[in-house]
Amino acid sequence: MSDLNWLSRSALLVGDEGINILQQKHVLVVGLGGVGSFAAEFICRSGVGEMTIVDGDVVDPSNRNRQLPALSTNHGQSKADIMQERLLAINPDLKLHVVRDFLTPQKCRELMEQPFDYVMDCIDSLTPKVILLAKALEKNVPIVSSMGAGGRMDPTQVRVTWLPDTYQCVFAQYVRKRLKRHENYNQIKAVFSTEETSKDALLMTDGSNFKRSAYGTISYLPAAFGGVCASVAIRDMLGHTITMAERPPRIAAKKKKKP
Repeated sequence: MSDLNWLSRSALLVGDEGINILQQKHVLVVGLGGVGSFAAEFICRSGVGEMTIVDGDVVDPSNRNRQLPALSTNHGQSKADIMQERLLAINPDLKLHVVRDFLTPQKCRELMEQPFDYVMDCIDSLTPKVILLAKALEKNVPIVSSMGAGGRMDPTQVRVTWLPDTYQCVFAQYVRKRLKRHENYNQIKAVFSTEETSKDALLMTDGSNFKRSAYGTISYLPAAFGGVCASVAIRDMLGHTITMAERPPRIAAKKKKKP
């Protein structure tokens, strides 16, 4: 029998029944960067009993400003391995599956053959993100997806809404465009920011791993996204109501004018 005393403060908030519910859940977290590493840790600390974490990347010096696994002492090491050690140090009883690969279409198909109670998409590259979301929709698994966290500094402007209702986020616009053929894409809960992106913070990359560009980041903003993503998953699994942001009428009106 697992010792759940370490979750006593959580039990005061969600009750023993809530802890028992989370103990029975299996959550998939894809992407262990600035958003996903914090999201994974928050899911672990909530008492979720089983997790699968996915990331094929290694720690780069440029990760240290915002990513939980990144230290000056572990450059070049697998992010998935570092997070595995960290999560099991938090909860030794966690049933943890580790996938040390980038999410190719074939890998995604294999991954989604497993039964998950919740999918947390923390990928910052468009193609693998769309592949994962499409497959999760096919499997009818609840999803929370992080949109663009780069180029922003104000965590108070982070919002949650259905993917079709996101606004003021170019990355979300690209995701919507690629997924709108799926009739149930409006079932994806999206975490996004209403803050205008700093265009001066854009950096073009070599296009490796499906990523052609990146925005500048600040330490706390991706972590804030990760916290909101984790909160959506946890509250959903506990059956709590999640307030969804509404697209402002002026933006909706502009969209209606398009042919």
